[in-house]
Amino acid sequence: MIQIETVEETGSTNADLISRIQSGEAISEGYWLRAKRQSGGRGRLGRKWESPEGNLYCSTVAQIQADDPLPHTLSFVTAIAVANTLKQCLSDDALMMLKWPNDALVRGAKIAGILLERCGESVIVGIGLNVVHAPEVPGHETTSILVENPEYKGGAEQVLSELAANFAQALCTWREEGLAVTLDQWTALAHPIGTRLSLSPGGDEPVSGEFAGLDANGALQLRLANGAMRTIHAGDVTMIAQG
Repeated sequence: MIQIETVEETGSTNADLISRIQSGEAISEGYWLRAKRQSGGRGRLGRKWESPEGNLYCSTVAQIQADDPLPHTLSFVTAIAVANTLKQCLSDDALMMLKWPNDALVRGAKIAGILLERCGESVIVGIGLNVVHAPEVPGHETTSILVENPEYKGGAEQVLSELAANFAQALCTWREEGLAVTLDQWTALAHPIGTRLSLSPGGDEPVSGEFAGLDANGALQLRLANGAMRTIHAGDVTMIAQG
């Protein structure tokens, strides 16, 4: 059952849910916390997530069950839900693409980000999605649903309603049909095999090569110039323009 709570402002919806779980509160799956504004929104690696009113800032909880796939692969569940939501909002969803590990792009510009955080036997899933505004992010082009589809009449509340339903469906697929099906769905929505990528694995020198798919646990497979395959478990990814 989906339940959405909206607050006017908070520091971070992820941080709020973590605090509530740590205090002993039981938060069931299907519950979503949305803030109209965030004063301390966070992205990956502690980066600030700009949070002007009108965009979507929300978090939910997935409870880890004994037979679930690896918890970190909930990032693919979330990305699929975001992508399917964007398809319902954009005038041309063919321009939308997922980028490993956790970004959604339209025409190469970032429109959404995902942050997963573990708290005991719960995974807090945070999503920021640009509905109205395309905040400036140093080093990154950004866009929003309204920029891409000026005819879109829904707001953040409507987007979340669709997102929550899509997340519930993707979570069910992940649990009942297995990780391989989820990874196939993600791959069909992502940068094509052979896309030139530059990666900055944490602490290592940047490396470039061609996207060669995902391994069985969702790690990125990168084919280097010499034909060797490198498995990337974490890092920042940039798509290299062709030509």
